[in-house]
Amino acid sequence: MNSYLKTKDHSVTGEEFELLYHEESDMLITRPQPPDLDRYYQSETYISHTDSNNTFFDKVYQLVKKVSLFLKVRLIGRYAQEDKSLLDVGAGTGDFLFAASQKGWAATGVEPSWRARGKASEKEIDLSPDLESIMNRKYKVITLWHVLEHLTDLENQILKMISILEENGTIVIAVPNYKSYDAKYYKDFWAAYDVPRHLWHFSREAIRRLFSKYGMEVIDTRPLYFDAFYVSLLSEKYKGGKFGFIKGFVRGLFSNLSAVFTKEYSSLVYIIKKA
Repeated sequence: MNSYLKTKDHSVTGEEFELLYHEESDMLITRPQPPDLDRYYQSETYISHTDSNNTFFDKVYQLVKKVSLFLKVRLIGRYAQEDKSLLDVGAGTGDFLFAASQKGWAATGVEPSWRARGKASEKEIDLSPDLESIMNRKYKVITLWHVLEHLTDLENQILKMISILEENGTIVIAVPNYKSYDAKYYKDFWAAYDVPRHLWHFSREAIRRLFSKYGMEVIDTRPLYFDAFYVSLLSEKYKGGKFGFIKGFVRGLFSNLSAVFTKEYSSLVYIIKKA
C-alpha cells in the first residue's frame, strides 16, 4: 500500500493519521486504526450522537437532516411494498428509524454508542448495541447511512448483513467519495475523511469491488447533493480564514456541478442487491 495523504482529526483530538491507498480494492485505509475508538466519539461536537443544535454548523446539519430523512424514507419505499422490514445499522439517535416507522416500516436499529442509544430511547426508539443481538430474523431492506466507513472488521460485518438479508432484499449504503471534486480540492482539510472515526474511504469502484466478492451487485447510485455543501462548509471551518461560509457554499456548488459530468459526487448512495 502506498501513502496517499496525511491528515488529522480536526474535530476532537488533533492527532495525525495517514491514508494508505490499497490498489486491489481502490480504497483508502486509515493508519493507524486506534484499538480504542470510543474516545474519538466522546465529544459534544460529534453531532450524529448528540442531536446538538448549538452552533451554526449544528443548525445547518439539523436543517439538512430533516429534508434528508424525507428523501431517505421515500427512497427505501421503492424496494419494499408489502414486507416493510427494515434494519438500520449505525442508527445514531434514531431519527431515520422514527421517520420510517411513521410510514409503516417495521423498523429495527443497531447503534454501538451508548450515548446515542440513550438519545434514541428518549424518542421511544429502542436500539440494539450490535448485529449479533438481532441475527434471529431477516430483513427486506438494510440501510447504512454514512456508517460503512466506521465499521471495524469491515468484511465480517458485511457478511453478517448479507446473511440476514431477504433473498430479494436490498442493501442501501451512503458513503463519502474520496474522488469527488471537494475531496481533491480540500485535501487534508476535507471534512469527510474524519479520521480516525472513518477507517475506510471509498470510491464508486471500491464499493463495486467490495460487494462483488460476496455475490452482490450495485444496481444503482444516487447523489447526496447536500453533502457537498455541508462538507465544504465544515472543511472551510477547519482551514480557517475569512469568508468561510461563502467559500464553502461556492465549492459545494462547484462540486455538484462538476459531478454532473464526472459522476463523482461528494457522497453517493449505493443500491445493492444479490447478483
